[in-house]
Amino acid sequence: MCTLPEATRIRHSFHNAVEGFKGLLIDISDDDLDRNGLGVWSVRDLIGHTSRALSTIENYCGHHSKEPVIKGPVEYFSTARALMADKEAWEKRENAIAERGKETGESMGRSPMTFVYDLAERVTIIVDTHADDTEVATPFGQMSLIDYLPTRTFELTVHSLDLAKALSLSIPDILSDAIHDSLILAGEIAAKHPQSPEILLALCGRVELPNNLHIV
Repeated sequence: MCTLPEATRIRHSFHNAVEGFKGLLIDISDDDLDRNGLGVWSVRDLIGHTSRALSTIENYCGHHSKEPVIKGPVEYFSTARALMADKEAWEKRENAIAERGKETGESMGRSPMTFVYDLAERVTIIVDTHADDTEVATPFGQMSLIDYLPTRTFELTVHSLDLAKALSLSIPDILSDAIHDSLILAGEIAAKHPQSPEILLALCGRVELPNNLHIV
């Protein structure tokens, strides 16, 4: 069985994650928008936060950062997790993320689908017309586009699953490759986690994960 070259697969998985997210929005009614989505977020807020997995590409792609170079998606998420060592900084970051999700949700108006579809179209053009080594200035450091895309696929996929769960929607079949690749990335991130033995044992059904343990 032939496998796609890595860069081609990364792009393919990203596009499928985008289509999966868009597909879920078709089944979301106006009445659903104010329902509980995830944590402090309504469904509207969750859609807004998820859309930022796209808008960050639009905002960061083609820009140079003075921050250190980040070598791949595992290092990206590990760098973000390192903030948890400083409880105050982590809480400040989490509060900022929550607020941005709400602000983006409000900015979508009453038609989140139109907002997301227009954003997705712009971002898809950016991704399709820029080379793998295009610079991307992320908040945590400089990355190449092809290294940054898996982090966006991961965010789109996980939050699409959050949306599906919140509203009891079927998971779009087109997400299957993105879920597969996100699970592989999650495993690589978990392998770098200080509590990687406990995570492995939990995945094998030996123990339960300690309270509040997560990899991103």
